[in-house]
Amino acid sequence: MKKFLKIFLEINIIANMVMVLFSCENSLDKVKEFIDTDTINGVLAYNVTFTRSDSGFVQAKLIAPVMHKMEGDSSILEFPEGFEAYIFNRNAKPSSKIRGDYGIRYEKEELIFIRDSVVVEDIDTQETMLTKTLYWNQKTKKIYTRNFVKITSPDKVIYGDSLNANEDFTQRVIHGMRATLEIEDEE
Repeated sequence: MKKFLKIFLEINIIANMVMVLFSCENSLDKVKEFIDTDTINGVLAYNVTFTRSDSGFVQAKLIAPVMHKMEGDSSILEFPEGFEAYIFNRNAKPSSKIRGDYGIRYEKEELIFIRDSVVVEDIDTQETMLTKTLYWNQKTKKIYTRNFVKITSPDKVIYGDSLNANEDFTQRVIHGMRATLEIEDEE
């Protein structure tokens, strides 16, 4: 009887091992599905610089301390610590600068949303615009906001309820505009 129990236990152990081995087998599709859902779909980069050029001419350069790229149905680039972007003229000199404390770029739409301490500077005219949020459409090369704007230049301050402009800030439409002009007295 002891011999029978020993053989029975050995067969039982072998049968259980075979079941375990076969139950662990997964189809290739199941493995791919597991990998796809568990794979990190983002990239984190530090001290990044993007350059946009056309026909050998640099048009814009974006510099950010941190960039987070997230892939999916709609790929985005997030700049959680803000960025600075320079728009260049045909002489390869910066003509304007766009800066914000936070930005997100929707790659498919080529649209950047900027918020928190948004500043747009026209380097040539020394004009500076301040606002809460700004959209920068890189396809159309336009910027716009539906928030209050304050534009300061060496001789005046302009306020407005919203703004549409080209990305180099040389042509713009200010809605609900009010201005304060500095007039020098003649003696």
